[in-house]
Amino acid sequence: MDTRTALLDSAERAARQRGFDAFSYADLARDVGIRKASIHHHFPVKADLAFGLIERYAARFSETLATIDRDHRTGAGKLRAYHQAYRDALANGTQVCLCVSMSAGRDSFAAPVLDQLNLFHEDSAAWLAQVFEQGAADGSISHVQDAAADAHATLALMEGAQLVARAAKSISPFDTATASFLARLTPVRPN
Repeated sequence: MDTRTALLDSAERAARQRGFDAFSYADLARDVGIRKASIHHHFPVKADLAFGLIERYAARFSETLATIDRDHRTGAGKLRAYHQAYRDALANGTQVCLCVSMSAGRDSFAAPVLDQLNLFHEDSAAWLAQVFEQGAADGSISHVQDAAADAHATLALMEGAQLVARAAKSISPFDTATASFLARLTPVRPN
């Protein structure tokens, strides 16, 4: 693994577990096993690191959504997989998604990072709206009145439920918060 990737991996773990402001370049240097000065070669300032993190995370999440699209035929199947991705990212309440962590600490970021974070949310909401439209058309999602509104509500639900679960250090609040959302999806049929 190259040093830049190792630094991004270390920073992402720290941000997801403790928040972006709760770690320093000295922490990253210790974790990766390099000199603190070497980090500045890859990320001259922490704002550059933040931009690299959100850019990489958004690309990976886009790949996740493409995989969900490929692997699931119904709108409900796609939403179940989306929900599971957010649930898995909690690691039993010990961390949150990077986008959730960065949203919670948004005051620490410059405009380019905030623009990427907002773009991430816009792209996620657009994908979700298409899934709600598909679910309304295929009958797999109940009570779809406004796909765009459902998309924004779902994004807010997933991110908010993660914060509550992280505060409790338990997956249970996430499951409780998202139960009514899952109830709108047609049951999985056995093969």
